[in-house]
Amino acid sequence: MRYHTIIPPPDLRSLIRFYWILEGDEPYTHRSLACGSVEMVFHYAGVFDELNKQNIAAATAVTGLQGPSHQYRRYSIDTGFGILGVYMYPFAIPVLFNMPASTLSNEMPDLPSLLGVSGRQLQEMVMLAENNQRRISILNTFFRKHLRELPAADQPIASCIIALQQQPHLSPVSEWASHAFLSQRQFERRFKSLAGFTPKLFSRISRFQHATRHYNKDFLSLTALAQQCGYYDQSHFIHDFREFSGFHPREFFKGNAEGTVWRD
Repeated sequence: MRYHTIIPPPDLRSLIRFYWILEGDEPYTHRSLACGSVEMVFHYAGVFDELNKQNIAAATAVTGLQGPSHQYRRYSIDTGFGILGVYMYPFAIPVLFNMPASTLSNEMPDLPSLLGVSGRQLQEMVMLAENNQRRISILNTFFRKHLRELPAADQPIASCIIALQQQPHLSPVSEWASHAFLSQRQFERRFKSLAGFTPKLFSRISRFQHATRHYNKDFLSLTALAQQCGYYDQSHFIHDFREFSGFHPREFFKGNAEGTVWRD
């Protein structure tokens, strides 16, 4: 299996964290974990089915926009495959598409349904492109065309979202409302519009994501990792990990969990 990331051009880095490409030559079952970011996905070779809790498969679209999610989802394919993804901050949804991020929380609409004619055109251009370099060039042009300035009043909240995703254990969310010169209620409403979730839930997801980045890294124990990632204790860590991934963290970090091959 082949996985690598590509940094976007400087003028798009305020919205796009990175492009990623995942390719495989064999059948594969993938597990998409809870995440506060947004992903635009293009299946340029093969199409995955989504598996429900009973392991019953349902067809998925060749393109889609995965909104912020507090749920894990499972996908499978019985052939080789190729996927191009765009990993974005959640406030990319209001900036690019002029809708609250909360509209797409736990949703993954296909691009034509979400964006109409422009979504169909983008899907066709990307899917017909000769290689991933050309696909990324097409996407850069699309994002530049739709890029809008984030309102000044929302910029402190966007900074809070970025900080929480990078270091979720350092600064209590309760402090950010005063930094943005907003009441707690105003802050939570604007935060949900930009991030898709309440500050409390988004912070929990960010801590969980921060923990998953320790895959293939050395740490002393689950208790030590929980403390390092900002959890009160190991039981809270295990609870959130199971809720957001479906795994006990011990199973995940031992490399025995479903859909972790691309991390190796």
